[in-house]
Amino acid sequence: MQRLLFGGVYGTVLASSLASALDDESGRPDPGYDALWILVACVTAAAAHGYAHAIAHWSPGGRGVTTMTVRSVGTEWPLVAAAVPTLFVLLGAYAHWWGESGGIEVVLLVNTAALFCWGLWAARLAGQGWGAACRVGGVDLLIGLVIITVNSASH
Repeated sequence: MQRLLFGGVYGTVLASSLASALDDESGRPDPGYDALWILVACVTAAAAHGYAHAIAHWSPGGRGVTTMTVRSVGTEWPLVAAAVPTLFVLLGAYAHWWGESGGIEVVLLVNTAALFCWGLWAARLAGQGWGAACRVGGVDLLIGLVIITVNSASH
């Protein structure tokens, strides 16, 4: 459960940050290309995190290092799954359902709400009451608001 929650928060923040960096006035938007690169970045981050976790636990003379590494990398799927809403919105922009700029605004709002939910869920699973869980969710929500604020200030 810990990796699910970690991957969910980390993947949501990563996808939000990457999407925020996309909204650039210098050039023709290509949301399909952008979605592909967000996916590549999330898969790469998941693989790097899983690999780093595996090598941190290697021991001299240890057996099954390759199996352990593949297993560790495979457990990072929540990081990639957390980027799916971002990819969906960008692919919607690619299909001309909406513009890329509007899509990025939706991504940031949806991901900020998702961050609140990740924090709330994590705290509830840890046995916290609703008040404490809402505070934890609120702190996670603040991360999303920071990304939105920086995005607004930089554009």
